[in-house]
Amino acid sequence: MVARRGELVDATARPAVVTYAADGGIAGVLTYDVVGTECEVLTLHAAVQWAGAGTALVDAVRGIAARAGCRTLWVLTTNDNVEGLRFYQRRGFRLSALRPGAVDESRRTLKPRIPPTGFHGIPLRDEIELVMPLEGEEGPAAGEPASTPRTN
Repeated sequence: MVARRGELVDATARPAVVTYAADGGIAGVLTYDVVGTECEVLTLHAAVQWAGAGTALVDAVRGIAARAGCRTLWVLTTNDNVEGLRFYQRRGFRLSALRPGAVDESRRTLKPRIPPTGFHGIPLRDEIELVMPLEGEEGPAAGEPASTPRTN
């Protein structure tokens, strides 16, 4: 369950894109949700950092979102996730909103097991939203061979 924007979302009930390593093992998984003209990246997990799985997954979902008619792709992260902030910004996402105290509120009302301290010993308090405009983008044409990422 992902706590964000004051609600809990079951990421396992949403579509996913999976990328596989050369040995056939799973290299990464990204869950997403398309609502109207927006696509949200709910979760992103890469088995090995710096191997390209995260980038491949974001690129695949960007194409899915564009083909679905989405105008924006967005993601929420937390104030302690400095690696995530770097990752998303390097791939074209821009900071669009800061929700001070949103994680504190989610911990209090939705998901008590959210730890008080996150990565690098940083107090886990705030949500940060990043957005990537998709207008004018097109994904691969229907019927094109699939790349490594696959939608499940």
